[in-house]
Amino acid sequence: MEPITVIAILGTIIFVLLLVGAPMRPIRWIGFGITRFCIGALLLFLLNAIGNSYDIHIPINAFTALISGIAGLPGIASLVAIEFFILN
Repeated sequence: MEPITVIAILGTIIFVLLLVGAPMRPIRWIGFGITRFCIGALLLFLLNAIGNSYDIHIPINAFTALISGIAGLPGIASLVAIEFFILN
């Protein structure tokens, strides 16, 4: 798809949402989920960077990023425990 087409579609969607109005609650939850997903992916990246010397590697995918983003440090600890005790 051409970049102009993508920009036109996104612009049209934004214009329609501004004209009609979007319900704020679902958009807030989507933003919350995306933020948590990004935080989880960042935490997993840092864990993999630091844990490389300790032979710790957790793959960064949608499931692990959501677990670590929503549960925080206990979620990361559980992912590390799952890797050590179940996968190895």
